[in-house]
Amino acid sequence: MSALKIKKGSNKHSAYNLRPTFSDHVESHTLAVVVDNEAGVLARVIGLFSGRGYNIESLTVAEIDHAGHRSRITIVTTGTPQVIEQIKAQLGRIVPVHEVHDLTVEGAAVERELALLKVEGSGEKRVEAMRLADIFRANVVDSTLESFVFEITGTPEKIDAFSELMRPLGLSEIARTGVAALARGQVAL
Repeated sequence: MSALKIKKGSNKHSAYNLRPTFSDHVESHTLAVVVDNEAGVLARVIGLFSGRGYNIESLTVAEIDHAGHRSRITIVTTGTPQVIEQIKAQLGRIVPVHEVHDLTVEGAAVERELALLKVEGSGEKRVEAMRLADIFRANVVDSTLESFVFEITGTPEKIDAFSELMRPLGLSEIARTGVAALARGQVAL
């Protein structure tokens, strides 16, 4: 009997591809969720993540429609494509949720974050901190003889790079707002 010509992924009992079709590659996604602005909605949305062991890397919430009492929750999370799809489906089933958009896959989006960084130092380190702040377009919002507080806006990667450069110069505190994101073009939430 001659050997069967069986495609990889199938077996001698089936001609169907039995290999898993899902990816195990973990990726970051930015989700925009429009919800009713009422007590307990944020707890329900966040409870979905914590109850299933999903991580939230960034979270911002603000009211976007005063008359309609609606808020926008922007969540940055990581997971495999299947986990992200599951998160979106489960978010869509929560009653006060009106819309769920995955800005990462729906097209180009603008993402920005605000950070405040306190850098303590004197002498040459102080001069170097000011020079780097100028390069990164960070603003000095407070200054004492011992420290500066810088305000910087940009992508999370820009803020990470700035904070890493400030660390050896005396970075003592950092506060970040989390990502705010909007789709580019005509898409409106």
